[in-house]
Amino acid sequence: MTQTPWNHHIGGAFVAPAGGQHLSEIDPRTGEASFRIARGDASDIDRAVQSAAAAVEGWRSVKALDRARVLQKIAVAIRASADELARIEQVETGKPLPQARVDIEIAAQYFEFYGGLAPAIEGETIDIGSGKLCYTLKEPYGVIGVITPWNAPINQAARAAAPALAAGNAVVVKPSEFTSVSSLRLAEIAVACGLPAGALNVVTGTGLEAGAALVDHPLVAKIAFTGSLRAGREIGIKAAGRILPVTLELGGKSPDIVFADADLEAAARGAARGFTVNAGQACIAGTRILVDRSVRDRFVALLKAEVEKLKVGAGDDCQVGPIITAPQFAKVGEYLGIAREEGAQVVTGGKVKDAKGYFVEPTVLAGLPEDSRVVREEIFGPVCAVLDFENEADAIRMANDTNYGLAAGLWTQNLSRAHRVAARLQAGQVYVNEYPSGGVETPFGGYKQSGIGREKGREALAHYVQLKTVIVTL
Repeated sequence: MTQTPWNHHIGGAFVAPAGGQHLSEIDPRTGEASFRIARGDASDIDRAVQSAAAAVEGWRSVKALDRARVLQKIAVAIRASADELARIEQVETGKPLPQARVDIEIAAQYFEFYGGLAPAIEGETIDIGSGKLCYTLKEPYGVIGVITPWNAPINQAARAAAPALAAGNAVVVKPSEFTSVSSLRLAEIAVACGLPAGALNVVTGTGLEAGAALVDHPLVAKIAFTGSLRAGREIGIKAAGRILPVTLELGGKSPDIVFADADLEAAARGAARGFTVNAGQACIAGTRILVDRSVRDRFVALLKAEVEKLKVGAGDDCQVGPIITAPQFAKVGEYLGIAREEGAQVVTGGKVKDAKGYFVEPTVLAGLPEDSRVVREEIFGPVCAVLDFENEADAIRMANDTNYGLAAGLWTQNLSRAHRVAARLQAGQVYVNEYPSGGVETPFGGYKQSGIGREKGREALAHYVQLKTVIVTL
């Protein structure tokens, strides 16, 4: 936390913004100003992209095994800086420190995982008959623009940057103006570990001033974006004008299905975690809990008890932190009002906490129709709606009745049902008897309006390389 204010990280060094202006971040635990970050514009983006473009040829020419060693070294350095990075993330996001530490560990795992995969990026030979040799090459795009959200800043930056770098690309990250500092420290750590200057740059600022300029820059060969559906649409439209490849990881309104034969106690614990993880500020949050009608009352009582065990606050003993930004805090409050207008039964919660900062009680709602706004729209806070279903077909219909398709969960002790239902759910990830689940190894992305492409796992590497076919007549 030594930089005051924090400037862009371009070409391996901290660089003041071209316009000479800075923005204040807000600590959501208190509502008070915390870090100051550079207010970037198109000039800063151009400087960063030019730096990345200059670094690409050298970085892509580095032997894959040597690139792997650099990424593995970054993973080690992230872990060595875990205390500092977790405290930065705590100030920026308000997360209780144990939760912030988890995000730092996951960021390290991305560099560890993709470092291990870098030497395995390889083409293949194709038999097209005698007298010809046909083979494929997997080549980096060049400069990758990465735009990250405010809910898990270093986690999201690492999730895109690590596979992009493993494939030989250079990267320019534009983090959210609400949570930028941990990404700046990541870039500083990476250069100290031997990543070439310019291979990983971070330009801070707003989406309108810096983010749009990154998407528009002619030297950017691909965009990876995580954020809202609205912003994703805007980026998609811009990218389409340039025929620019995109990876879009957008919103969700994920179903979590509880069948009558489930272990209801375990399902209640898992469902409670599923919609309160990161104070509900997770695109995969299981905010539509669908319960077999025959066990509805018992399950709701168990869920209420589990939710009421959760402590809200920023202390190390808390499970639910604050809403990260003031606009999002206001939005969650508006949805609580909408729920009351729509006639929701408040099983538990339903209020903004009477304290400093942006805290909301974990809220379980019931009695709402399927077409209500609270059931259909992404709230991005610790709010869930419980609905009941009659049979398996009804549960699948209700689960898929959404414009989103990022994740889904189901709870059952019937193995045949688990596989049968998972196959019919329109979601990029399906969790059975746990919510959420998986790790850096598991491909992640959405159906329908939840996005395009995949992050995480081996599959992500395919989105950071171009395939070239070479045919030689012998």
